[in-house]
Amino acid sequence: MSAAHTPSDQTIFHPRRADLDLVEILRALADPTRLEIVRILAASEEVACGAFGIEATKQNLSHHFRVLRDAGVIASRDEGRNRYSSLRRADLEARFPGLLDGVLGKRSAR
Repeated sequence: MSAAHTPSDQTIFHPRRADLDLVEILRALADPTRLEIVRILAASEEVACGAFGIEATKQNLSHHFRVLRDAGVIASRDEGRNRYSSLRRADLEARFPGLLDGVLGKRSAR
């Protein structure tokens, strides 16, 4: 692998807030594994991708993270050899108020 193709040189795609699509977000959240990833992230600021404790192959988990990221539910960043994920709570709340809390079963203080 040449230096031009190392993971640290790759740009991670994240849709802009204005491009978040409700149907894509709901589709991403409909899978039990992805919903569990979101629950874990909702309880944490940021989690290393290998630290979720979900029983699945690395390839399967990578797929789930990509679906969530492409839908705009999570953000990822690389640091060294690790990839960290976080919930895009502010973007989701701004675009679809109450959606995340509703999906996670939390009551809003409104």
